[in-house]
Amino acid sequence: MGDDLGDDWWKREDASEAEEEAEQEKQQPAEKAKTKPEKRKRVTEKSPKAKKKKTNDQKECVIPQKKETEEQQSAKPQRKRKRKKKTITDVLATSEPKPGTATDLQGAVAQYFSDKRSVIELEELKLPNSCFLSSNDLTHTLSSYLKQVCPKWAKIQKQHKEKSSVVILIVCSSALRTIDLIKQLTAFKGEGRAVKLFAKHIKVEEQVKLLQKAVTHIGVGTPGRINALIEKEGLNLQALRYVVVDWNWRDQKLRRMVDIPEIKLDFMKLLDNGVLAACKEDKVKIGLF
Repeated sequence: MGDDLGDDWWKREDASEAEEEAEQEKQQPAEKAKTKPEKRKRVTEKSPKAKKKKTNDQKECVIPQKKETEEQQSAKPQRKRKRKKKTITDVLATSEPKPGTATDLQGAVAQYFSDKRSVIELEELKLPNSCFLSSNDLTHTLSSYLKQVCPKWAKIQKQHKEKSSVVILIVCSSALRTIDLIKQLTAFKGEGRAVKLFAKHIKVEEQVKLLQKAVTHIGVGTPGRINALIEKEGLNLQALRYVVVDWNWRDQKLRRMVDIPEIKLDFMKLLDNGVLAACKEDKVKIGLF
């Protein structure tokens, strides 16, 4: 058996083993070459994923901007519209007129002087109820109202002889209203003399001279002109007994005399210019017509 195999049988085995190792070495670089492109493929596969991530990040940045704009647009129409303030005309058009009272006048005086006087001075401006005549209940004309509050007018007008002063002073808001009220006095004044006291028809100096020349019983006018005559000493309050305020009358805009700022200012100045003091001395009484 040993003779049949030959003497160099181990050499053949060594050669076959060397051949196998050489073939294995050849196969290993081939396998490595095959694996390398796979790695490249993986890299190439990762790159589009990265791009996708970037695009997704960009989209995430853009999306909230769109939401903000949509929210802003949706917020604009949701803004509440400011309600229009109701004017005096709107309120009075839907309400029934109420006659003025002494309390209304006291409240208007206190409100006007609230930031101009001290607490003690405000107390001094308050008038007792005895200083007020009965108010018009919206059923009277001017003549019928004056007959009610001044029943002894015939005697009073005969006794009045003082110039530059009046017995009854009627305060209203405008020149046109003054003319209208003087027309309404016809049934009441009798032989008494009534004058118009407003700025449009005559200068202050000329009116001062007219009041100094003749005896006047009733004066009807605006508070601005009445104040000017008092300051010019063309009109005094010595003979004054009644102050009638045209309180309830309203103009085309449904404003009363005390609702018009410039008229209210002049009226309060007139009250503070001696009328309130005369009321406290029980010389003058105030009526709201």
